[in-house]
Amino acid sequence: MERTFRGTPTVPERQATSRNAWVLTAAQSLGGASSPIIISLGGLVGQQLATDPAAATLPVSMLNLGLAVGTLPAAVIMRQFGRRFGYLLGAATGMIAGLVATIGIVQSSFIVFCIGTFMAGLYSAYVQSYRFAATDGITGADRDKAISRVMVGGLIAAVIGPQLVIWTRDALPGHAFAGSFLSQAALATLAIPILLALRPPQIAGPGSAGPTKGCPLSQILASPRYLLAVATGVVSYGLMTFVMTAAPLAMVGHGHSVGSAALGIQWHVLSMFAPSFVTGRLMARFGKERVAAVGLLMIGASALVALGGLDIAHFWGSLILLGIGWNFGFIGATAMVADCHSPSERGKAQGANDFMVFGTVACASFFAGSLLHTSGWTTVNWLVLPAVAFILVPLVWRAARLPKSN
Repeated sequence: MERTFRGTPTVPERQATSRNAWVLTAAQSLGGASSPIIISLGGLVGQQLATDPAAATLPVSMLNLGLAVGTLPAAVIMRQFGRRFGYLLGAATGMIAGLVATIGIVQSSFIVFCIGTFMAGLYSAYVQSYRFAATDGITGADRDKAISRVMVGGLIAAVIGPQLVIWTRDALPGHAFAGSFLSQAALATLAIPILLALRPPQIAGPGSAGPTKGCPLSQILASPRYLLAVATGVVSYGLMTFVMTAAPLAMVGHGHSVGSAALGIQWHVLSMFAPSFVTGRLMARFGKERVAAVGLLMIGASALVALGGLDIAHFWGSLILLGIGWNFGFIGATAMVADCHSPSERGKAQGANDFMVFGTVACASFFAGSLLHTSGWTTVNWLVLPAVAFILVPLVWRAARLPKSN
């Protein structure tokens, strides 16, 4: 049975929440560019600064670690002081992160640079919750479309980040890539005036508010529906990170050029966010569980394509399917989580979800490289299939019990 927590929003309330969604989309396009910059350059800077070559990818892993560690504190801060305060604090953290990373490069300090990428992860913890903030004060299909709209900002970020790397990598003579991290700080700074325009929705009327404190987190975690939603997000994002981290190394290791590997990742990132233009509509028509299930099937199909051969077409085809599958799976899971709690429970429920999702992402990024080195690309992809099946079975079972629009 679906839980209903609010009355029907009025026209002004709908306008306010729609405006917030556009504000968050713009903020996402700026804040979301931070991660592509670090993913593109973290390993290269690590090679320059690290005394141990094996630690070259540590800056990227520190980004994911900061994201995982930052989710729960971010949720607490936003619950106590409001989303706008939290997002402004996050943007300020992102600005400082870019400056610290730049100082690390200029001073040739690997530790300082890693601190900067870790702080960028803390900023990303706020950015990742923009998708939930877009649902505040919205119900039904409008909520699903708002999530999808904000994720479109990720597509813009996927273009902005790599382009800034190209334009600014030599901006500071004698300090390769320092300019790119200054641009990262600039993007976070530009997000501040945009986030100042965010307004908390005021939903009034009968049934508009849930209990003052809501259910305790332990009770939320005991809900099978909530656990399925979280598990769907964990598997969708975790598998995507796991395969994406290993893919460039596998391509180069099997004789393909670095340029081919980079192009494959570019197509993958575009395929991650481009479907966001239609994902909300698909969820409104067929249901979020069905869309998420299709996403998991596509992630499984990406593994089968990868297992089919080692040509560049196999790698690229696999990465494109992986990106589309992530979009359907992760956005569907986000919408499922948003259905599982009252407004007063959102901080606990959303924070716990993101902690589990991005904690898994951090582990996947650490584990992927070592598994590829010890067991190979084939093993990486074989591991995808049982993980998909583990969640797909209960997800399909639930989807079969729901009407087409839920």
